[in-house]
Amino acid sequence: MNTNFTFAGQESVYKGKVREVYTLKDDILVMVATDRLSAFDVVMPKGIPYKGQILNQIATKMMQATEDLVPNWLMATPDPNVAVGKACEPFKVEMVIRGYLSGHAAREYKAGKRSLCGVPMPEGMKEHDKFPVPIITPATKAEKGDHDEDIAREDILKRGIVSEEDYKVLEEYTRKLFERGTEIAAKQGLILVDTKYEFGKTKEGQIVLIDEIHTPDSSRYFYAEGYQDRQDRGEPQKQLSKEFVRQWLISNGFQGLEGQKVPEMSDAYIESVSNRYIELYESITGETFQKADVANIHERIGQNTGNYLNTAIYS
Repeated sequence: MNTNFTFAGQESVYKGKVREVYTLKDDILVMVATDRLSAFDVVMPKGIPYKGQILNQIATKMMQATEDLVPNWLMATPDPNVAVGKACEPFKVEMVIRGYLSGHAAREYKAGKRSLCGVPMPEGMKEHDKFPVPIITPATKAEKGDHDEDIAREDILKRGIVSEEDYKVLEEYTRKLFERGTEIAAKQGLILVDTKYEFGKTKEGQIVLIDEIHTPDSSRYFYAEGYQDRQDRGEPQKQLSKEFVRQWLISNGFQGLEGQKVPEMSDAYIESVSNRYIELYESITGETFQKADVANIHERIGQNTGNYLNTAIYS
């Protein structure tokens, strides 16, 4: 749930909702994926076994599978829970792209809205229908404790959050990544429904992909087989994403609103969530998940990461 390392050349530590980021000298970042679970921008009191490893390993595979399209921050993954890469100045927007009317978009649509972030949504759609063309619906990056907020492209430019020149690159990269992610998912019998990408700028001025990509925390997947039959019959889609956690929380009276209390998660429920994450890993990668040894996880992470830094970076 938490780490407290001191790596060679360490200058500062930032603890996000799920990841802990250690900034080292020479513009090097060490990102540790914990087992913390966040939903509705609230960190749940209990962790999900192997979740950090799963997120880190999927993100690594997807970064490697898209680096010919879009440059990224990643240099190495010296441990199952750790990524090491180049420090960047993050853009203060998340580039959300949606191929289907699901999740937040579906909730807004059901409430009567036909525009999201200034992008029109066609009339007559049902939940989980495919958009004619994927839509980009950005969100502002929240400060700690606040909810991310939808924002239109025009407002991003008007408020100077991102320059028009850079924003065009972000849009281009977002569409390219979503197209590649869709192809990768299709090979595994999945549909990439929607996802978010985050970008930063290196000291040299290069725009690169940062954070995670195509993981169950940042993306929603459906099983392709039976998708159309389920739509035609008005049945829920069989999906692999964190949405099942959100729906469980909603059904137990929690949506991250003021005064609401996080429902108790039993050990059996936590194990079921862990198994769902493993299922997604195996479905999206086509590989059997190998559980890392967690008997002395802090020692393992510290040793593997320290050895890499001492030999590859600061030797």
